Formats: sequence, structure tokens, C-alpha cells
Amino acid sequence: MAAKKRASKKKAAPRDAIALLKQDHENVRGLLERAAKSSGERRSQLLTKIENEVKVHSQIEEEIFYPAFRDAVSKKDDRKLYFEAVEEHRVVDLVMPDVENGTDEEVAAHVKVLKELIEHHAGEEEKSMFPKARKVFDRDELRMLGEQLAARKKELA
Repeated sequence: MAAKKRASKKKAAPRDAIALLKQDHENVRGLLERAAKSSGERRSQLLTKIENEVKVHSQIEEEIFYPAFRDAVSKKDDRKLYFEAVEEHRVVDLVMPDVENGTDEEVAAHVKVLKELIEHHAGEEEKSMFPKARKVFDRDELRMLGEQLAARKKELA
């Protein structure tokens, strides 16, 4: 019975690319929230998990979702979202290695800045890029992209 309850609490696999990416965002937001409230070894463990999650998420977006989005949109402002997203990933990549360096207070500040960067990036995707993607891709295309993202994520994990 307990195994059945645990299985039912597991989230079902996302049906499309946007659902999968949003699920990743929520997962990382939760980890960042926990890291911001923790210290020492527990925070270090959370930061390692965050780094791994962000690395895989960024890679699948850059390899699969972003190029598909860039190629599907025609407006200059929509294409600009692609370039901004790639640049925001680059900034997170620059900040990430230094997050655990320094005193406890410095690390807390690094975590706060990382959290703000990632929340800004995820928020922009969710408010700007994803709604545009829903307009340029039909349901089947989003499901196909979701399958590609999930498969690549599994390979990288």
C-alpha cells in the first residue's frame, strides 16, 4: 500500500516540451529555495544538485528547444528571445563555479544572486518565450520536442 501511495505522488512525465521545461524550472526553484535557507554540508549538497540540474536543463534547451524555437519564429523580437536566453545561460555558467567559494556569508550572497539570475531567466521564458512557442508549434510538434528533450535529458543524467 505504501509503495502505491509513493508511486501516485510521483509526477507524471510532461506531455510536451514546455511542460517538461517548466517542471525543470520548478524543481530548480525549489532546490534554490532550500539552498538559500540552509548552510554547511547540506547547502553544499544542494548546490551540487542545482549545478547538475541546471547543466542538463541548459544543455537540452540549447541543443533542442532553442534552435527549434529560433527556426520557427519569424519576427526579429521573437528571435531576440533566443539570443537573450543563450546569453543568460552563459552568465549562469560564469557565476556557478564561484557559488561555493568564500565564507558562509559570501556563499549565502552567491546563492542569492544565482537564485535571482535563474528566477529571472525562467520567468522570462515562461512569460515570453513559451507563450510564443505555443503559437508557432502545434500540439504534436510540442510533444515531439518534449520526447526529444526527455530522451536527451535521460542520456545526460
